[in-house]
Amino acid sequence: MKTLVPSLLLLLLLSLTTAFGQVLTRGTVHGNVGTVAGKPLEFATLMLLKAKDSTLVKGAISDIDGKYSFENVGAGQYLVAGQQVSYRKTYSPPFTIDEAHPAFELSPLSLTEESKTLNEVKVIAQKPFIEQQVDRTVVNVENSIVASGNTALEVLEKAPGVTIDRQNDQIILKGKSGVIVYIDGKQTYLSQQEVSNLLKNTPSDNIASIEIITNPGSKYDAAGNSGIINIKMKKNKNFGTNGNIIVGAGYGWVKSPSGIRDDLPKFNSSINLNHREGKVNLFGNYSYTNRQSAQQNELNRVIKYNGATNYFDQASFRPNQFVGHSYRAGADYFINQKSTIGVLVNGFVNEWSQTGVNNTLISNENRQLTSKATTQTGIQNLFNNVTTNLNYKYEFGKGREWTVDADYVHYGGRNNNTLSTSYVNAENVSTRPNQDVVNRMPSAINILAFKTDYIHPLKNGAKFEAGLKSSFVNADNNTLYDTLQQETRQWLPDASRSNQFKYDENINAAYINYAGKLGKKTKIQMGLRAEHTHSIGTSVTLNQTVDRNYLNVFPTLFLSRQLDTNNVLNLSYSRRIDRPDYQNLNPFVFYLDPYTYQQGNPFLRPQYTNSVELTHVFKSAFTTSINFSRTTDFINRETPRQIPEKNTTYVIAENQGHLDNIGLNLSFPVTVTKWWRMQNNINGYYQNYQTFYSGTPYEVKLVAYNLYTSQNFTFSKTVSAEVSGWFNSASQYGFYRAQPMGAFNVGVQKKLMDGKGNLKLNVSDPFWLNKFNGRAVVQDIDFRVMSRWESRRIMLTFTYRFGNQNVKAARQRNSATSAEQSRAGGQN
Repeated sequence: MKTLVPSLLLLLLLSLTTAFGQVLTRGTVHGNVGTVAGKPLEFATLMLLKAKDSTLVKGAISDIDGKYSFENVGAGQYLVAGQQVSYRKTYSPPFTIDEAHPAFELSPLSLTEESKTLNEVKVIAQKPFIEQQVDRTVVNVENSIVASGNTALEVLEKAPGVTIDRQNDQIILKGKSGVIVYIDGKQTYLSQQEVSNLLKNTPSDNIASIEIITNPGSKYDAAGNSGIINIKMKKNKNFGTNGNIIVGAGYGWVKSPSGIRDDLPKFNSSINLNHREGKVNLFGNYSYTNRQSAQQNELNRVIKYNGATNYFDQASFRPNQFVGHSYRAGADYFINQKSTIGVLVNGFVNEWSQTGVNNTLISNENRQLTSKATTQTGIQNLFNNVTTNLNYKYEFGKGREWTVDADYVHYGGRNNNTLSTSYVNAENVSTRPNQDVVNRMPSAINILAFKTDYIHPLKNGAKFEAGLKSSFVNADNNTLYDTLQQETRQWLPDASRSNQFKYDENINAAYINYAGKLGKKTKIQMGLRAEHTHSIGTSVTLNQTVDRNYLNVFPTLFLSRQLDTNNVLNLSYSRRIDRPDYQNLNPFVFYLDPYTYQQGNPFLRPQYTNSVELTHVFKSAFTTSINFSRTTDFINRETPRQIPEKNTTYVIAENQGHLDNIGLNLSFPVTVTKWWRMQNNINGYYQNYQTFYSGTPYEVKLVAYNLYTSQNFTFSKTVSAEVSGWFNSASQYGFYRAQPMGAFNVGVQKKLMDGKGNLKLNVSDPFWLNKFNGRAVVQDIDFRVMSRWESRRIMLTFTYRFGNQNVKAARQRNSATSAEQSRAGGQN
C-alpha cells in the first residue's frame, strides 16, 4: 500500500504536465443518405473525415429513414463519406465546425449504384476507457483489458469517484451513499446491499459501458441522493444474424485462518444472438456463472457494563459458491417508418450458498480468556427474477416522438440459514447446551409500472418534454425462526424472533422539461417533477402499521455557457429523494452469531438532498467540477447499537441529522505517445456530518480523497496491454472511520482470427492490497472491523464474434420500472 500511493501520484503528475491542448471543442453533424432516385438508404456506412488528409474521425450507421448523426465533433474542417454494398462511395463538400457553427446540417448524400461487388468496409474507433462528458462520466468497459473476467462491482470500483464499501455493501459516489443503479435505463429495484450482490454476480464481459450521472434531469425518477449509475449491457449491432460467445475461467486465492491457501476456481460463459431482417429484430442472450469465493472477517469489541470491561475478539472465515443463470430475450417490430413496438423479457435464477465458522474469544479487563463461543453457519439463498416490458414508440417526424412503456416485475426469494453455537470456558469445558437456530426467509415482490413520455421540438433548436408515470409495489417478507430444544431434540417455532412484514406502495409522478438557448452562447435546461407517494408497511406478527402519504416537488436547472472555443462552463442544480429500502423497513432481526445481529426499522423516513455543481471543461477533455450538497433526514443504514447486559451489538437504519458534502473533482485524459494513453481522475471532498446519538450531539468533519489512473499501451495491431490503479484515503461512513484502501490490475490482450477472436489475460490485485479496515467509537460503542476477500485473482477470457458485425444496433429504451427495483429484495 505504501508504494501504491506514490506510484499513482507520479502517474497523475506526469499526466497533468501533458494534459492540455490534446482534444478539440465538440459539435454535432446531421444528415441523410439515399439513392439518386431519392429513396432512403438504411444501414449505410458513414465516415466523418478530416478535410485536410481524409483521416477517419468517427463512424456512423444510417437508420431506417436514412438519417445519421455524429456527436461530440471537435472544431475543424471535415467532410463526410457515405457507402454501402453495391453503391459507389460518395463524398460531401467540406464544411467547418467552430464556435459560430457548433451544429451542421449536411445536404443529402446521394449514392450511385455500381455493378462491381465492394469489399466489406470496417469502421473501427477505439473509445477511451473513461470518457468525461458534460453531464456524465462514461466508463467504456468493453474496451478495458483489466475489466475482463471480473464482475460489474469490481469494474465499478475502478470508476472515478466511486468507492465500494464492502463491509456494509454500499456504493459511495464522491463521498455520498444513496446511489441508484440502473441497468439499460431500468432501475434494479433492489436495496443497497442487494444491488451490491447483484453486481457481484454480473459478468463484466457482458457490459458495454457504465454511465455515472451526478445530477440527473427531471425525466429521471427523483430517487438517488448522490446520483445515478447506469450500466449498459452489450448489444448486438448488426443486420442479418450475428452474435458472440464468451468463455472465461480463472482462480482466486485467499488464506484461511489455518494458514492454508484456498484456491477458488471461477468459470463464466455467455452467448449473445441477434437477428434483423426487414421489419423484425430479434435478440437474446444467456449467461452462466459458477464461482467460488471467500471472505475473512475480524470483529473486535469492547463492552463495558456495571463497572466491568469485557473484550470480544471474533474471527470468521466464510467460503461460498455462486451458481447463476441469467437471460434476456426480446423483439422489435417496425410497423412502418414512424411506429415501432417491442417486447422484452429478462431475468435470472441464482443460488448462493455459504458455510462458515465464527470463533468468539471473550476476555476480562486483564485480557485473560474467560470463555469461547464457536458458531457454525450455513446459508442457502435461492433468488429469481423475471421482468417483462411492452413498449411502443411513434415518431411524428422532425424530432417529435411519443413513447409508452408497461412493465411487470417479480422477485422471489427463499433464504435458509442455520446457526449452531457451542460454549466452553477457558479450560475448553462446555458451560451450557448448544444453541441451534434455523431461519427461513421466503419473500416475494411484485412491481407493476406504466410510463409515457412526449418530446416536442420548438424553434431554434429548443425542445419541450413531458411525461407521466405510475408504479405499484407489493412486497411480502416472512422471517421464521425455529430453535432446537436440546432435551427433546425437537424444533419449535420461536415467535419472539419471527415476523411477517407486508409493504404496499403507490407512486404517481409527472414532469415537464424545457431545453433551449439564452442568446448565442448559453444553453438552458429546466424541469419540474412532482411525485406523490402513498405507502403502507404492516408487521403482521406485531400488528403494527405505518401509513405514509406525501407529495414532493423536485426542480432541476442546467446552464451551459460557451466562453470561447476552448472553455465551457456548466452549472446544475437538483433536488432528490431517497426512500427507505423495502428490507430496511422490515422490523426483522437477522443474526450473524449470538452476539451480533441486524434489525429493520419500519419508522424510517425518506431523506432529501439538494445539490449544486459547477463544471469547467477545457478543450472538451480537462474537466474540473466543484459540487455542494446537503442531505437532510440522513439515513444511516449502519447505525451501531449495543445491549451491554447481553453482550450484544447490532446495527439498525435510522434517520440522523444532516450531511454536508463539498467536493472537487479533476478528470483528464492524456496521450503520452502514439502507443501510450492515460486516463486520470482526482476527487477530493469535505464532509460535515451533524446528528445526535442517544440524545448527545455527534459531529464529524473530514477531508478525504480518491485517485484513479489507467495506462493503455498499444504494441501492435493485435497486441495491447493495460495497467490501472486506484487509492482511497481514510474516510468516514456514518459512525465508521475507514482506513485507506487501494489496488492495481494488469492485463494483456491479443486479437485473433482476423479480429473475430479476442483473448484477454487479467491479473487483479496481485499483492492482495485491497481490504476494509474500520473502527467505530461513540459513547458505549467501541469496535473494529477488518474484512478481506479474494480480490487477488487471475482470469483468462476468450471472445468470438460471428455473423455480420457492421450494421444496426437493437433499439435502446428505458422501461417504466426505472425507480422501484433498487429497493426490492435481493440476491447474493
